[in-house]
Amino acid sequence: MKERKFFGTDGIRGKVGSGQMTPELTLKLGWAAGRVLSRNGTKKVIIGKDTRISGYMFESALEAGFSAAGLNVLLMGPMPTPAVAYLTRTFRAEAGVVISASHNPYYDNGIKFFSTDGSKLDDNLELEIEAELEKPLVCVESHLLGKVSRIEDARGRYIEYCKGNFPAEHTLMGLKIVVDCAHGATYHIAPAVFRELGAEVIAIGDQPNGMNINDKVGATSMGKICETVLSENADLGIALDGDGDRIMMVNSKGEVIDGDQILYILACDAKLRGVLRGGVVGTLMSNLGLDLALQALDVPFARSKVGDRYVMELLKELDWRIGGENSGHILNLDHGTTGDGIVAGILVLAAMRRQNATLDELTSAMKMLPQVLVNVRFEGEIIHWILIALSMLKNRLSYNWASVVAYYCVSLEQNL
Repeated sequence: MKERKFFGTDGIRGKVGSGQMTPELTLKLGWAAGRVLSRNGTKKVIIGKDTRISGYMFESALEAGFSAAGLNVLLMGPMPTPAVAYLTRTFRAEAGVVISASHNPYYDNGIKFFSTDGSKLDDNLELEIEAELEKPLVCVESHLLGKVSRIEDARGRYIEYCKGNFPAEHTLMGLKIVVDCAHGATYHIAPAVFRELGAEVIAIGDQPNGMNINDKVGATSMGKICETVLSENADLGIALDGDGDRIMMVNSKGEVIDGDQILYILACDAKLRGVLRGGVVGTLMSNLGLDLALQALDVPFARSKVGDRYVMELLKELDWRIGGENSGHILNLDHGTTGDGIVAGILVLAAMRRQNATLDELTSAMKMLPQVLVNVRFEGEIIHWILIALSMLKNRLSYNWASVVAYYCVSLEQNL
């Protein structure tokens, strides 16, 4: 496959005002994407963004580009990435666009696309868009220009969708939950979701000013929420990142529960209910403790390359439903088409209620093993061959030593 020039594993991302993240390139990106995506016929695209101050600029540039290509634009304002994926499906739009750099600082931004079914764009479509970017921008005739309108009830629609993932026979009454919104796109949604399900909610990181997104709060900076859970004597904490597609949690002891532990909880709950389909997909960076804990449950486990795009690819290849990363990207294809921090939190809370257990009790059977990730620059393919050989030997070695050695080769492979 031809190498992509602009798109990475999760759209286009960079420092605002330089490289690929300029108003000029964004305008042309909207036009190029519009030219490719308008072939399906509905000629409408949804745009959402996080709370970065640069979001206004890039939103306007994309509007102009899509309009020049003849697509109508539906604006959502600040909304989580998974909300854009969900509403793209429900509105039958040609595509959904998210303006966000996820967990990065405010001076970065990015643009990522969802297809009409709410999944990330196919590699071939991204290559088609890149090919259009190389062409001169040609505006459609005036009577064919796209119009721009706003989805006024986007917030309410997504809140109801999130709540719909919690079992109707249970409530969150009696639970005190700290919710950290990272001053990002979930600030006006996540606290409302958990309150409406019955919990007492203490919200932090819910005062965005355009420049404080992910600043010492959220899923990549857990100190504040750990302190707040302890000081408020809360039952647990839920930390989201800037665009709401990743989650980390905190138990009542102030201990962090990461993505690997969340995957274990979801797999255990699904197995107990007899609805687990296949096994669980992690990545090369998943803690070996997850692998061993799932083995004890007789649940298959497979590792993909790092990145939720690759987790999704392996899930589809194996026809499994649950997968994710230790960083908190959690996929459950029975509940959505992309990583969703709020929904993942709801599914964990549902498991707590079904099993009448605390968050600490749900993770007690999984022992996290010591883990150090070291970046090493390396040229060549030897690590790839080592990993292939170890995967072949895995079932022949006792105590899963092949997995242990392969695990510590991960950071080498990531830097080839």
